[in-house]
Amino acid sequence: MKRRSWLASSSALFTGAGLAAPAASRARLVEDAEPFGYSLNTSTISGQKLPITQVVDIAAKAGYRGIEPWVRELDQHVADGGSLKDLGTRIADAGLSVEGAIGFFDWGVDDEARRGKAMDEARRNMDLVRQIGGKRLAAPPAGLVDVAGVDLLKLAERYRALLVLGDEMDVVPQLEIWGFSKTLGRLGEAALVAIEASHPKACILPDVYHLHRGGSGFGSIPMLSGSDFHVFHVNDFPATPEASKLDDSHRVYPGDGVAPLTSLLRNLRSIGFRGMLSLELFNRELWKQDPLVVARTGLEKIKAAVQTSLAP
Repeated sequence: MKRRSWLASSSALFTGAGLAAPAASRARLVEDAEPFGYSLNTSTISGQKLPITQVVDIAAKAGYRGIEPWVRELDQHVADGGSLKDLGTRIADAGLSVEGAIGFFDWGVDDEARRGKAMDEARRNMDLVRQIGGKRLAAPPAGLVDVAGVDLLKLAERYRALLVLGDEMDVVPQLEIWGFSKTLGRLGEAALVAIEASHPKACILPDVYHLHRGGSGFGSIPMLSGSDFHVFHVNDFPATPEASKLDDSHRVYPGDGVAPLTSLLRNLRSIGFRGMLSLELFNRELWKQDPLVVARTGLEKIKAAVQTSLAP
């Protein structure tokens, strides 16, 4: 190679390397500043009884990048003459992703006939979610709330069947913890079921309120991997009443209660979780307020909690 050509090629190489390194550094700085995504679970403003199209617009205006609708809202949209395909386009055009959806079906019960009907309902739910561009569907312990002593290994087999259905439908069922449930009310139970399902897409959908309500607390989060969660429901809870007497209406904005959010968020970041923090509230006082104000305030408070957790 001639000297001039060598110099030219070397200059280009080093210039490219010089540009690549700062770009990688900038990407790391962005991730360090905002390690999580932010989503709005539509329950937060469901008391205002708005059509899902308006809820989508509010989520976008408030600054979220994800949304978690409820299946009943999708059903109502169709019943009112709406198109799910058009709704999916509206969501995408608003700059939002459908991070998950909330539906109920008794996938884990012992009764085989009842479980069969539940799998049909799960398929229907997944189809609705898929039509709007959704990625995931909550799989809470519906039908098992008052049932104790369930064989968790059998439950793992049933969750695996749900995951196989999800493969077919291209929607991932997330094993959701309900702290008030006698089955899957604790993080350890959910972890056992997810592990023993032995499926690559098995995952858990935790919730700040439910971890407290069920008695798991937050100390075991570092034992898991960030890849075990795609979405984490965030909220807060008051000091009183005691955990066993709390209900969904007691949920408050992140930072307005006594949840150890700083340590929780630090732990989530340390285990590699980079998914969505989704605001899920059922606060009746907030349902009386302007929904856009509620959505914006919730996002501001989540971001403030995250920034506090990033401080040295």
